[in-house]
Amino acid sequence: MMLPGFLYLILNNYIPMFGVIIAFKNINYAQGILGSDWVGFKNFEFLFNTNDAYIIIRNTLLYNSGFIIINLIFSVGLAVLLNELRNKLAARFYQSVVLLPHLFSAVILGYLVFAFLSADYGYLNHKVLPWLGLEPMNWYNEAKAWPYILMIVNTWKSAGYLSIIYLAAIIGLDKEYYEAALIDGANKWKQFSRITLPLIAPVIITMTLMQVGRIFFSDFGLFYQVPMNSGSLLQTTNVIDTYVYRALINMGDLGMSSAAGLFQSIVGFVLILSVNLIVRKVSKENALF
Repeated sequence: MMLPGFLYLILNNYIPMFGVIIAFKNINYAQGILGSDWVGFKNFEFLFNTNDAYIIIRNTLLYNSGFIIINLIFSVGLAVLLNELRNKLAARFYQSVVLLPHLFSAVILGYLVFAFLSADYGYLNHKVLPWLGLEPMNWYNEAKAWPYILMIVNTWKSAGYLSIIYLAAIIGLDKEYYEAALIDGANKWKQFSRITLPLIAPVIITMTLMQVGRIFFSDFGLFYQVPMNSGSLLQTTNVIDTYVYRALINMGDLGMSSAAGLFQSIVGFVLILSVNLIVRKVSKENALF
């Protein structure tokens, strides 16, 4: 029974790792991967020697750190609220509603945001701001507003999916804990803080560790499609993935893009090991491995 899964793992995850050597070569399509010249760590230089290196690394780390914290708060809170629904039909409806944004493609997401923020036809400019007595804005030229916009969009897209995972963990908890808490006079907050949160902590830690492992990776669609690739927003929307994409489009250098991907993977792997080590020192039971 293990054989099909084992073969799939080898074919899909390990054999493609041969392509890692592209990061250390100056790819010549005529000579092929093995025949191309070996350049060592030269391909990694373009990430760090550019004037944009600080901006793209800063944006990537700060955005992903914010996403992890905000999504954790909203998704756990949403899972607790969904668990309070006693009507099965209503519960399934709301679960579907919160999960739906996660299924939208980046292109659809970008145009939904555009429908709100468009200078000419946007709902925000033509309905909300006039009602508040404020002047319409050209949001796609306002770089300072986009950290907040991207946080809101990412939370709307991701929190529902994570809440379903946490809801499954909450549903699996023994109801006798809550019955005993009610007998002792515990209110909803104490039930959440003393029972729900500690018991689903292993799931929260696992999901958080997985997100920490991808802290150097970014949602390409969120940072490229949603801002509509606006050049005036690059200071606050340019991250490693979009920078590498633009470099690949302009220069067509596979070695550089492969080097960036390898750098992201290695840093993510080190971060997972480090954070898991810290968790093990605090509580071995809650560690991922």
